[in-house]
Amino acid sequence: AGQFRPILRDLVLNAIASSVMLPKKLRPYFLSLFGHCIARTASIAPNCFLGSWSGLSVGASSYINYGCFFDLGAETVIGRNAFVGYEVMFCTCSHAIGSESQRAGAPTVQSIVVGDGAWVGARSILMPGSVVGPGTIVAAGSVVTGVCSANSLYAGVPARWVRDL
Repeated sequence: AGQFRPILRDLVLNAIASSVMLPKKLRPYFLSLFGHCIARTASIAPNCFLGSWSGLSVGASSYINYGCFFDLGAETVIGRNAFVGYEVMFCTCSHAIGSESQRAGAPTVQSIVVGDGAWVGARSILMPGSVVGPGTIVAAGSVVTGVCSANSLYAGVPARWVRDL
């Protein structure tokens, strides 16, 4: 039975809930039924991938754009009034550095937090343990590997502080 859980998850969360056929207004309700904590006024566009039955929390009036990826090995929290661009990746899972015979060692997980009012630009990547402070902008295509302080602009690979906002 356990071997079918990923198939069932992908059918329910990634085919039905993420489908363009499910009206945007119903998506938060539908995802909440299956264990995610999605505010009723949040908006999640179609074609997002959810890697677990639970672990995603999205605050009121936040917007998640098309094609985002949430692996959800650990909790991902998105605050109120936050905006997430197209195809942003939220990677909570990684590996420790292994031996020379297999460099991908033991699995590791860390949560990700995006603060209230933040904006994460299209095709950015948030790595395990990333924190985007309240009111912060992460420029499109950036890779966040740590903590982005509040009300600041971060850009680049890896994302670096550009200026206060």
